[in-house]
Amino acid sequence: MILSDRDIRQALKEGKITITPVDGLESRIGPDGIDFRLGHTFLVFERNKQPYIDPRRKETAKGMTRPIVVKTGEPFIIHPHELVLATTLERVSLSDDLLGRLEGRSSLGRLGIIVHSTASVFHPGWDGTATMELGNLGVMPIALYPRMRICTFTFERMSSPVERPYGTGKSKYQGQTGPLPSGVWDELEDELAEEQLHRGKQPGLELFEEEEA
Repeated sequence: MILSDRDIRQALKEGKITITPVDGLESRIGPDGIDFRLGHTFLVFERNKQPYIDPRRKETAKGMTRPIVVKTGEPFIIHPHELVLATTLERVSLSDDLLGRLEGRSSLGRLGIIVHSTASVFHPGWDGTATMELGNLGVMPIALYPRMRICTFTFERMSSPVERPYGTGKSKYQGQTGPLPSGVWDELEDELAEEQLHRGKQPGLELFEEEEA
């Protein structure tokens, strides 16, 4: 169930949702969400000497991104078909029975700006700023400014509190205070261990093993 403005205010009062900084927060609460603002730090992608990025070889991502810090009042120019990692100015914490969802804003969407490619869900127990996968689908460069309204956060109540809130296990992005690059390589050890466990158990593989024997 998506929280209404009334429920959002109550959750803020009870501490189930914590948002900082709080300046201008009340004016950014809408009927079913809160507008978050753009932060000052961006990670821009650059070509490196690797022919491609390999999720199993972390070294292929070396030099993939470069941080840029933009001052208040100065623009960050995002070019057509460009992907940039950015952060919200606001930091948000969620209780163990609330889920957050990051959504785009229609006004910017009509210019071609998208705020996420896949990562829109913030699990119960989340704490940190939100990293956005900013993209420009338009044909013209667009200027974005720190502290401008960039996205909307909505909140959903779970059917019951979760048993393992985000942050209790291997939570790659918990506590982030700026845009973080992909943590896909942090999953590699577990994936390789699972692959090793199931190696040779794939249907049909025994036929090839018999031929080799």
